Amino acid sequence: MIIGAHVVITSKNAEADRAFLKGLTLPSVPMPDGFTIYGLPPSEVAIHPSDKNDVHEFYLMCDDVDATIAAMEKKGIATSPIREAGWGRLTTLTLPGGGKLDIYEPLHPRPKQHLPKARAPKKKAKPAPRKKARAKTSARRTRKRR
Repeated sequence: MIIGAHVVITSKNAEADRAFLKGLTLPSVPMPDGFTIYGLPPSEVAIHPSDKNDVHEFYLMCDDVDATIAAMEKKGIATSPIREAGWGRLTTLTLPGGGKLDIYEPLHPRPKQHLPKARAPKKKAKPAPRKKARAKTSARRTRKRR
């Protein structure tokens, strides 16, 4: 079963764009090869008709595009004028590395989020049974044997 999506953004200045993502305070996990993987909020996917295959678009979503633009501009991130579409209000950010990233405020209905089934926790190995300690002989028992 699908449990999420992994998005790769290529950049001519990956360090600057990673710093931008870090500034969004997304949860993250460092990888041993120097990369960082950032967690994203719930997402959705749609299939649109096209004359070509293998053409994909990536958008981040926000709850208020005006507030998002203001926050980005305070960080020195350039944004485009808002474009109104029937399905959302869009802006394009120019990332520090020079790439473009679209963000929109959805005006369309949102699907219920897919929540993967919780995995059963791995069972811990049972500790080896302890050997019963021999009971110490009481002084009385010792006297009886003599």
